[in-house]
Amino acid sequence: MATRRHENMNVCDRILVGKSPLILRVKELILQIANSDLNVVLCGESGVGKELVAQALHLSSHRKDKPFIKINCAAIPTQLLESELFGYERGAFTGADKTKPGKFELAQDGTILLDEIGDMPLLLQSKMLHVLQDLQFSRLGAKGDVKVNCWVLAATNHDLEQDVRDRLFREDLYYRLNIISIFIPALRERPEDIDLFIDHFAGLFVQKIETPPFGFSTEVRDFLRQYSWPGNVRELKNTVERLMLLGDWPTVKEELMARETRRIDGHELTTHPVPPTPNELNIETPPKKKFPCLKDVKKKAVFEAEGKLISEVLRETGWNRKRASEILQISYKALLYKIKGLNLRRED
Repeated sequence: MATRRHENMNVCDRILVGKSPLILRVKELILQIANSDLNVVLCGESGVGKELVAQALHLSSHRKDKPFIKINCAAIPTQLLESELFGYERGAFTGADKTKPGKFELAQDGTILLDEIGDMPLLLQSKMLHVLQDLQFSRLGAKGDVKVNCWVLAATNHDLEQDVRDRLFREDLYYRLNIISIFIPALRERPEDIDLFIDHFAGLFVQKIETPPFGFSTEVRDFLRQYSWPGNVRELKNTVERLMLLGDWPTVKEELMARETRRIDGHELTTHPVPPTPNELNIETPPKKKFPCLKDVKKKAVFEAEGKLISEVLRETGWNRKRASEILQISYKALLYKIKGLNLRRED
């Protein structure tokens, strides 16, 4: 038993970079549930590595030698998604010149990852519920049922509980899927892992392409640790590869600073402004008096203005976040980030 746990921990360490307390908690959860066969929902922002967590779960389970099948529910048109999931018989529709198994059949005895499950159309959610309940389904155009035995993992960057309240996601499907939930933290919440990621991605890139070495100096590493990384691990990987290929740190730094400024100015504000310390507000010792910088003042003003406006719109819509995002003319995802960053709470 101890040997198996050690092997699975090695799997997690190989796939999931990081030693911060938050990511160590994720790895521990993987070890605890890898052989449970219970449905799992992987939650987190885009780019945090939800698919990697799914791979670690699969490779730590008794199904590791069986297929690992992924399907992106947001990338496939609604009219094609059902046939991709469940397959079809020859002649089921125009162009179906042969029988094709779906992703569930291909995942027999293995694991299937339903990526971006929050974007699955409501009509298809109903059929998915029956599949999860009975572990059987029928191909399009078929008369009989196909039985499957696979581990179902789902991933999303949605707030599914809110989607349920907004009637965008079926409540019964949510509870059927969300037996176990794993939250993968954003990169900005574990800056101590950034140096490990830099070295990891640099090593992979050296193996992939011959390029002059780029020295990740203390200045570069300090800046990358302090940047908020809205694109998370995916954005950091792209940045590391660009630096190694082109070595244009001044340009990269300028672009990252410009993105940060645009977010602070109201597009994707996700963190609280840092209030001035008591020393900065000390008026009893004029020679040592300090003032907050103009950038902090501007950030605080934007923060307060956004909080007031978003609160008013949420109250007017009865906390219907979908409707509120339409009124504010921002994406639903951006609104969720702002609500979290502004620490807004519904008052019933």
